[in-house]
Amino acid sequence: MTGGGRRFWRWGVLLLLVGVSIALTVPLLRPRSEPAKSIAVGAALGGGDPAGYRRADRPRVFHFPDDHGPHPEFRNEWWYLTGNLVDAAGRPFGYQWTLFRIALSPEPPVADSAWRTHQVYLGHFAVTDVASKKHDAVERFSRGAVGLAGAQAQPFRVWLEDWQLSSMESDAFPMRLRVRDDDMALDLILEAGKPVVLQGDRGLSQKSAEPGNASYYYSHTRLPTQGEVELKGQVFKVTGSSWLDREWSTSALGAEQSGWDWFALQLDDGRELMFYRLRGKDGRADPFSKGVLVDAAGQTQLLRWEALDLQPLGEWISPHTGDRYPAGWRLRLPGEHLELTVMPKVADQEMRLTVHYWEGAVTVVGHAGDRKVNGQGYLEMTRYESSMSR
Repeated sequence: MTGGGRRFWRWGVLLLLVGVSIALTVPLLRPRSEPAKSIAVGAALGGGDPAGYRRADRPRVFHFPDDHGPHPEFRNEWWYLTGNLVDAAGRPFGYQWTLFRIALSPEPPVADSAWRTHQVYLGHFAVTDVASKKHDAVERFSRGAVGLAGAQAQPFRVWLEDWQLSSMESDAFPMRLRVRDDDMALDLILEAGKPVVLQGDRGLSQKSAEPGNASYYYSHTRLPTQGEVELKGQVFKVTGSSWLDREWSTSALGAEQSGWDWFALQLDDGRELMFYRLRGKDGRADPFSKGVLVDAAGQTQLLRWEALDLQPLGEWISPHTGDRYPAGWRLRLPGEHLELTVMPKVADQEMRLTVHYWEGAVTVVGHAGDRKVNGQGYLEMTRYESSMSR
């Protein structure tokens, strides 16, 4: 879930509804073996009363390490990690871990109980074992009370039960990610490989025409990673590269927007490319779609929609849900003489959780002028409700 930029849009009203359900029912929900009926992303992100919350309506100055921590004056926030890893024998893995913070109200409730809170946390965790063509995903929910879940800036730490991303030293990096579920676990160290990237206009990522329909959004686009992947008791020592997206906002999608396709690609020439393609309800690309090209030294170039030619390749239909997604993509950036084909490492990387969406590890092949360029990354696609047109 994901900027459509990882992730500008995250998942407004849906998360609020999920949070209210948690807050009004039980203090702690364990992972489900069967997902609830899916909620459409368009419905999840449209509407909602922003009164009392701050909105992302102008550029701001970012402060680190403080901005790695929470921003409770905004309604929604997420810490979003994806990565491609490989063991010593060359066996590849992909992973996604996301922690969402959702405010139920702008102000804290009356403190008459340690359990009472206006902050709820939702976590998604997935591992793709490319060799076995297997992808597993789970989710958890908890209220931000009595230590069950939370976020802090110094020392940096975000957690949901025993799922945790935290700093190992006084600065935010290196970070350690520790996540465990019944049959899979991660224990990874992430180093800062390149400077932070401020997305959009100096970190203000506008998603639609209405002022405030935006997020504050920054990324670490290449994080050298090492550690362990555990699957059904088998431990793999791995190395690779990760990508961290951070966003906070109060509102995102406009009334005519229904979803997105989001690309986070790490090329073997040292560059990274992020692009989110916002889709209208008619299936066409929205002019607020945008991204960034990061060169090997960390310098950035804003990419507006008209700078790219992005075409879906074929169609994949989920055998589990019947939802449709493009089976691959061709991405052309004429100004850089760059042409890339982006294909899933495993076709079925659908996240069948409270929200259904496709997110998984991808391979990249192409060329920059007369030079071959390869790479890998992560792709997120919300389900299509109309034709796959531009």
